[in-house]
Amino acid sequence: MMIRIPNSFYAAEPPQFRIGRRGFVGSALAAATLPLGRAWADAKDVELPEQLAAVGLDGKPISIPRADIKDFRASLHGQLLLAGNDGYEQARKIWNGVFDRHPAMIARCANSDDVVKAVNFARAHGVLTSVRGGGHSISGQSSCEGGLMIDCAPMNAIHVDAAKKVAQAQAGVLLGALDAESQAAGLVTTLGTASDTGIAGLTLGGGLGRLQRKYGLACDNLVGADIVTADGKSLHVSEHENPDLFWGIRGGGGNFGIVTKFEYRLHKFGPNLLAGNRAYPAERARELIPMLLELMAHADDDVSYTFGLTRSPPPNLPEGSYLEMEMIYTGDLKQSDRVLASLDKLGKPVFDDISVKPYVKAQMGVSGAAPRSLPPGLRIYSKSGFVYGTADKLVDEMLAQFAASPKYIGDIGFSPMGGAVGRVKPEATAFWNRKSDYMIMLHGAWVDPSLDKAAVEGGRKIWQALEPYTKGHYVNAEPGAEGQRLRDTYGDSYPRLVALKNKVDPKNLFRLNSNIKPTV
Repeated sequence: MMIRIPNSFYAAEPPQFRIGRRGFVGSALAAATLPLGRAWADAKDVELPEQLAAVGLDGKPISIPRADIKDFRASLHGQLLLAGNDGYEQARKIWNGVFDRHPAMIARCANSDDVVKAVNFARAHGVLTSVRGGGHSISGQSSCEGGLMIDCAPMNAIHVDAAKKVAQAQAGVLLGALDAESQAAGLVTTLGTASDTGIAGLTLGGGLGRLQRKYGLACDNLVGADIVTADGKSLHVSEHENPDLFWGIRGGGGNFGIVTKFEYRLHKFGPNLLAGNRAYPAERARELIPMLLELMAHADDDVSYTFGLTRSPPPNLPEGSYLEMEMIYTGDLKQSDRVLASLDKLGKPVFDDISVKPYVKAQMGVSGAAPRSLPPGLRIYSKSGFVYGTADKLVDEMLAQFAASPKYIGDIGFSPMGGAVGRVKPEATAFWNRKSDYMIMLHGAWVDPSLDKAAVEGGRKIWQALEPYTKGHYVNAEPGAEGQRLRDTYGDSYPRLVALKNKVDPKNLFRLNSNIKPTV
């Protein structure tokens, strides 16, 4: 999917940017990492009031004494930023421009000790708390209005043990960096589909990616993690240490604490695969979508098809609507011609960039280019749902809704499930909807703030028509759901998740997520 950015964002000719259908390429503020160490003296001095106005966990105003803030600031190896400090405006902004929030404080953590101190401060003061890892945050929940943002972006160390086929990565690492380090050793693990997505939120929400049918989800390849819980304890979790907590963070999102380090199983792979896009006129969608669904249904673990309707034309094609598909083939490249021949029955595309390319290049975008990050301020609306069984009626509804949708709702499409994902029992991790056949996503993008209300209302109207054909949602792809939709996301595991929440976060300190509310 192509998104054109208005000239007002750039002094020069604006480039074009891609958004993958299973995830978004976002700025993630990846280039905004501030210097570490005791850098407060380098920031603009701001006189603190006797009492700093903030927002509590219940949404009501609270006050935090100046002395407490000074002590907190002095205890950190990283920075504590308040409004007016150098770097605050840069640090508070997240990729989805719909959310323009102003935390009362931003703790930019240099290490896990800083995270412990930030969690203890947040709990002691009952302040509304958000957590940012890589900063992609489509849902906007990595920031908060008037609360404390615990920012792990400066924590970006990676260690790959090629002999053990294991990688350790801190919470601020972006998947492109981990891909590069792993592939340098001829190894890989499933991560997302946009190279500047943070690994933390991705993995905690399950972690769909281009290699999922072959190797499972990102969370399926997690073998251990370090986590700071709401009581300020720093724990290691694995199948053998704190196994309930390890189970919960694999799909349960940020409900149970702040993971400061991830340990992944790696697989021998690469450096090349067959990947790319083909596009067809949207007028052929009713004919081609059933054929693509059939291809998807009979694909082996090495093949993945993702497709949908888009109003963002591929490179060098005129404005208009298209049916665009991405194919990933991770098997023996000597069989590439045979795999490509399976697409011949779809007819001649108007765009085709499928080719053999390095995996790290494919992860930068479906064309294998290296697109610049989308600018902060781009405004996003997104919804998702898992689909079980036949999609005939859903396809009819999708075509009707796309034809009637406003231009800023630019993409409705399918992502495959199955393969290695479906062979894991739903109850084995907190990611429940493994037996679904596909996931459907709706998303739109615009840059004019005056369109916010109309765009969001338009997106909601479309989703109301599509949602009855879905069950649950992908927690990384949209703001948190509630009620039955949240229960459908976690299925029969929901009571176990509530029990875990009661145990490790009974006050619901970590609530800015697809929130599993405690009952104690």
